[in-house]
Amino acid sequence: MNIAVILSYDGTAYNGWQIQKNGPSIQESMETAVFRLLGQKVHVSGVGRTDSGVHARRYVANFKADCTIPMDRLPYALNSFLPEDIAVSGAIQVPEDFDARFDCTKKEYAYYIFPSTLRNPFHARYAYRYNYPLDIERMQAGAQRFVGKQDFAAVRSQGTPVKSTVRTIFWCEVEPVDDRIRIRVCGDGFLYNMVRAIAGTLIYVGSGKLTPDDVTAILRAGDREQAGPTLPACGLFMNRLWYEHTPELARFRLDA
Repeated sequence: MNIAVILSYDGTAYNGWQIQKNGPSIQESMETAVFRLLGQKVHVSGVGRTDSGVHARRYVANFKADCTIPMDRLPYALNSFLPEDIAVSGAIQVPEDFDARFDCTKKEYAYYIFPSTLRNPFHARYAYRYNYPLDIERMQAGAQRFVGKQDFAAVRSQGTPVKSTVRTIFWCEVEPVDDRIRIRVCGDGFLYNMVRAIAGTLIYVGSGKLTPDDVTAILRAGDREQAGPTLPACGLFMNRLWYEHTPELARFRLDA
């Protein structure tokens, strides 16, 4: 049977989702947990390759296995074999051809910035601290320049080669959340480090180093050197997911 699981994780201690030779990964932890529970070696396919240190508030993965454990009990069983910083919250049988990555129609990432000259130990693992004041209205104006179908070569790092750097961003919003600033970016796909580079560019807009018009010019030029820095992974979360053609997952409210 093809089983989809809903999970969340603190990515601080991991080298991202994908299995790596040089350190622990979320995928490896999941496959080990399934093996210890069911005695079967499986491939756990994830919705996306989150990078080292990136977190997930919502994440979907699937694997194929013979399983007699009821789906409503499977999360409890898997969690007993997972570390404390990874948690499965739901499981459901999905169609045989379902794939967590390819059936996802859009994803939203959230990046958190803590604008303060003083450290806060409770934000250290989950937000990037920026020492200077930021103009949220300017950042919001700049964020709108990322919306639409366009070439995002200017806000990606060199990594796995891709056929095209064109992506569609459905929304890009900057908003205050308590003492932090949250940037939410939703798209049909993302390039390597794209959201972290968008966040770095918006910090430059918010601090006056760039204008919203500069963002448009940078995207048109496609020059990574003109955009802002790639911010640290600690502030980035996979936030919400949409599976518009998989009604089995609707009960988990992945887009909430």
